Amino acid sequence: MTNQTDPTGDVRLTGIAKTYGAFTAVHPLDLTVPQGSFFALLGASGCGKTTTLRMIAGLEEPSAGTVSLGGQDVTALPPYKRPVNTVFQSYALFPHLDIFENVAFGLRRRGLRSVKKQVGEMLDLVQLGEQARKKPHQLSGGQQQRVAVARALINHPKVLLLDEPLGALDLKLRRQMQLELKRIQTEVGITFIHVTHDQEEAMTMADTVAVMNAGRVEQLGSPADLYENPNTTFVANFLGTSNFIEAEVDSRSGGEIVLKAGGGKLVLPEARCSAPATAGGKVLVGVRPEKISLTHADDAGEIPEGRNRITGKIADSSFIGVSTQYVVDSPVCADFEVYAQNIDRDPRLVPGAEVVLHWNPAHTFGLDAAQDADAGVEEAA
Repeated sequence: MTNQTDPTGDVRLTGIAKTYGAFTAVHPLDLTVPQGSFFALLGASGCGKTTTLRMIAGLEEPSAGTVSLGGQDVTALPPYKRPVNTVFQSYALFPHLDIFENVAFGLRRRGLRSVKKQVGEMLDLVQLGEQARKKPHQLSGGQQQRVAVARALINHPKVLLLDEPLGALDLKLRRQMQLELKRIQTEVGITFIHVTHDQEEAMTMADTVAVMNAGRVEQLGSPADLYENPNTTFVANFLGTSNFIEAEVDSRSGGEIVLKAGGGKLVLPEARCSAPATAGGKVLVGVRPEKISLTHADDAGEIPEGRNRITGKIADSSFIGVSTQYVVDSPVCADFEVYAQNIDRDPRLVPGAEVVLHWNPAHTFGLDAAQDADAGVEEAA
C-alpha cells in the first residue's frame, strides 16, 4: 500500500481554467488533492466539475494553468501517458469478453502473459471472484460497476477518477456501492477523485468535498465541516436543508452576538458567523431542521433558559417513518422546517397548533445577509 502522507501522489491544479469561446466553464482554480485521499467534486450539472475531472485525465485541454500528478507537470501529456484511470457512468465494458478478460485487458495490452494472479486478486478485491467467466450482460449494474473499477485499478494508477459512477443505479444499490467504493479505496490506498451531483454520495464517501458552483469552488472541507459551518447560502442549501432568518445585530459580548428578529432575541456564536456583524447591521441566521425542537405553546414554560426560541403555527406535517417533518409559519420565516424524531410524538402537534421552536444557540450559524437565501435550493432538487 502507498504511503498516505507521501506528497509524490498529490494531484495539484494551479490556476487551471477552461473557456469555450465567451463561456467560462471553469474559472481559474487552485486545488491540491492529497495522496491517498477520497476527494469529491460536488455540484449541479453545468458547474464545471466534470470539465475539471477531464482536465486531470487529459481528455480536456485547459485554457490556462497546469496539472501536476505526483510532482510531475502532466499538462501537455496525452491521457494514456498519465498515471490516471477513469471510470465513467457507462462502465464501457467489452460485451464480448468475460469478466476475467475485461479486467485483464490493460495488462494484456502491455504485453503481460501471466495475468491470472493479478486478475484474481483484483476480482477478489471487488468481491467478484465467483463471476470471472460470466459476460457483462449477465451481471447486475452494481457488479458491472465493480468490474469497471477493477479494470481501472489493475493498472496501478496513482489516481482513479470517477465520473458520476453510480448515476445509473437505483437508490438502494447506489447506497451499497457507496460503501463498497469507500472500502476499496481504503484497501488500495490510492487517490480517488469522484465527481457527483448527489450530496449524500459525496458526504458518505469523501474525506474532503469541494462544492462547485458556476465554475468556481464555493467551499472546500470535510463533509461534517461543510454541513455544520457553511460559508454561503449556496453551500447551506445544497448540502441539506437550512432555515434562514434575517436578523439585526443588537450587541456583542463574551464571544456571542445578540440579534433582534421579529420582536425577539436570538444568540449566535461569534465563531460561527462568517458575516461582518456590526451593530445595526443585518445577518442571515441559519439553523438546520433537525437541530430544532418543537413544543406546544401550552408547554412553553417548560423550555429551558438560554435557548433560541421563536413562535409560530404548524402549517403542514409529513410523517416519514424515522421522523416527522413540520412546516411552521412564523413571523420571522414563512416556511420554517423542523425534523422531529419519532420517539414520543405529541398528538397536539398538528396543523393549526400554536408552537414554540427552540434550539441550542451553538447550532446557529450566521451568513452575509446580502446573499440570496434560496441559492442552491433548485440545484439540489
